[in-house]
Amino acid sequence: MLLMGQTPRADASQEEGIPVTDPLVIAKCGSCHTRDERGNMERISWERTTPEGWQEALKKMLFEQRVEMTPAEARSMVRYLSASHGLAPEEARPVMYYPERRIQDEAGLAGEILMSGCTRCHAAARPLSWRRSLDDWKLLAGTHVAKYKVERNDEAIASLGQKAPLHTAEWDSWSTRKAAPNLAGRWLVTAHVQGRGTYVGDMLVESGTAPDEFTTRVTLHSIKDGSTVIRSGQALLFGGYAWRGRSRGANPTSSAPDDLSSEAREALWVSPDQSRAEGRWFWGQYQEFGFDVELKRASAGVTLLAVDRRALQIGLKAADIRLIGDKIPGQVTPADLNLGPGVNVRRIVSHTKSEIVAEVDVAANATSGKRDISLLGSVLKSAIAIYDRVDYIKVTPESSLAGFGDRKYSRGFEQFEAVGYQRGPDGRPHTADDLDLGPVDATWSMEVFYEVDSSHNDRVGAVSSTGLFTPAAENPGVNSDIWVIATAVNETKDGRALVGKGYVVVTIPEYTFNGRHYVRDLDRWIEEGTW
Repeated sequence: MLLMGQTPRADASQEEGIPVTDPLVIAKCGSCHTRDERGNMERISWERTTPEGWQEALKKMLFEQRVEMTPAEARSMVRYLSASHGLAPEEARPVMYYPERRIQDEAGLAGEILMSGCTRCHAAARPLSWRRSLDDWKLLAGTHVAKYKVERNDEAIASLGQKAPLHTAEWDSWSTRKAAPNLAGRWLVTAHVQGRGTYVGDMLVESGTAPDEFTTRVTLHSIKDGSTVIRSGQALLFGGYAWRGRSRGANPTSSAPDDLSSEAREALWVSPDQSRAEGRWFWGQYQEFGFDVELKRASAGVTLLAVDRRALQIGLKAADIRLIGDKIPGQVTPADLNLGPGVNVRRIVSHTKSEIVAEVDVAANATSGKRDISLLGSVLKSAIAIYDRVDYIKVTPESSLAGFGDRKYSRGFEQFEAVGYQRGPDGRPHTADDLDLGPVDATWSMEVFYEVDSSHNDRVGAVSSTGLFTPAAENPGVNSDIWVIATAVNETKDGRALVGKGYVVVTIPEYTFNGRHYVRDLDRWIEEGTW
């Protein structure tokens, strides 16, 4: 009989474990996690998780002084465990927002049982980033009951056993078809920066000193204003698909918190065939700044990357539209370009190897909705919206967190964007079928909750003309709730400008137990030089 929180023997689980074969893991972990004749190690052989999950586990062991290791040994162990005791790409993709540090509504992912259990203390993505045997889920729950004095939730344990089991068809398949890292070469990049629009360019990837290590150099150009961003970095590919890296601008242009040359962490999901990738490069006290990126391996043929406008209004005549791509041929005709039903390409105004400007008409009887754009076999899916009116604007993110600073912590900012929408076929706004029309020009203001006027706004912070909220320099020691308000410049309804609001909690710095700085130091200590 096991006491609460007691570790079972390796043969206690009825499920088959995953043997541990790495000599370093065996040497460092074997004194606490005994190994049986089949190579199974207590706990470890009945667990799988992401690079971040294994790094967190090692940090815990280091912090509790259960093991000693060098940074190189820690990185080696995370690499092995992420490959042999990791997640399949299909398992990791639904929870990629967690290592990407995105704000995410988890209701659809977790379900009511987990939302009433695990998410009381942390994101649902944290337990769902692990795969465990049912016995191991029970043991983890027992540890929580004993250590944190929480009530045991047998429904949540059963749900996790079903949603995140140790053995899955995805893992069995990935374990046999995993390919060696082969990312060197030229990649095409499309990136969106909140409040600044779309950037396009390329990334040159070179092999590093180890097969799973790479160096990068990225050159991006803004579609909006033509400015250029050049970044270089290094990355490691965990488990054949989990890209984790760090990069920074070649020539930082300022000390502004939203400077696009800032040092950033990179978290990308690489497709199993290693032909594309998607994810985020991010920085900031709350990881609030970043590039949302998509990568495609450069090919010998034409590749469309982006379009300079997200929407065309029904009835529009002789409108110019600019398409950015790669290896566009010397001869392009209107027949080569297709923007879907109801949109007629009148002529090609100009074109180069990387850009086409076309003149188009939108029929008066065109149907609202998303359209693909295709050019000589290359397709941008749902790249442009056809619409008749803008019904409302939404401020994104709709709810967020910013933070006052102090001597130890820098301020946490938030960049907002105003997005136009047409209500969809159901005729109701703010429903799933609404049509996203892309960013709209807006003026920005803010209101503090419970204030009858705006005279005290400066005690909380200010929002810039570009939608960047900056907390006040002095920490007042209390939280504040505010609205950040966007008023559309060109979009009206019933003669009045459209208005959208974003909710922000401006909070005091993140004070926790005295070991917090030590844990952060360990985080960098493990990651230095890799991701």
